[in-house]
Amino acid sequence: MRRDRGQRELQLLERRQRIAFEAARLMARDGMQDPRQAKLRAARQLGIDDEASLPRDADVREQLLGYQRLFRGDEQSRQLQVRREAAVPAMQFFQSFQPRLVGSVLDGTADATSPIRLQVFSDDPELFARFLMDANMPASQLPEQSLRVDRETRARYPAWAFQADGLAFEIMVLPQALLRQAPLGADAQPMARASLAAVRKLVGAGLNAPPESGGAGDETT
Repeated sequence: MRRDRGQRELQLLERRQRIAFEAARLMARDGMQDPRQAKLRAARQLGIDDEASLPRDADVREQLLGYQRLFRGDEQSRQLQVRREAAVPAMQFFQSFQPRLVGSVLDGTADATSPIRLQVFSDDPELFARFLMDANMPASQLPEQSLRVDRETRARYPAWAFQADGLAFEIMVLPQALLRQAPLGADAQPMARASLAAVRKLVGAGLNAPPESGGAGDETT
């Protein structure tokens, strides 16, 4: 019986690894940005339909980094650095809204298809909309985006998109309470975020900067 249990665990681990690799390939090849959506699609393509076989988002990101190093090499690193450098002046511009960098530009998996994603904070979303209007910024409003506030609660928040120097930016406007406590990512862990000071450190480290791990909570150093 113990040997049967060990065999089942080995098979489960193998399925998770297969899904993680296929999800990473989908993200790299098709430009999918959401690890959860990528692993669900990968599982369907592999004919695996049990929730227990889904890998963690962090495992998908690890596979994606490996895939990018193998097949994209220096070009992916350059695209990542370009986006981190572009995030700095954008965060300076939105400094009154205490911006945080999130997503693939922070965790190190960004490529040429990746938008630069920021969270900004205001208890009055219209205040941010007026800020964009007063700055004559050609931003377009996106459909409201859903986030997990905690393990029981999801909420939808306004979001905006714009282009600058040929790069895509996406900004979500969150209440001040979510600055103090990061919302949860798809893997139910606190979302990794970086302040302007932390992003400057990443930029200063250049292409030798280690990738940020997902789910590490808010980085405000």
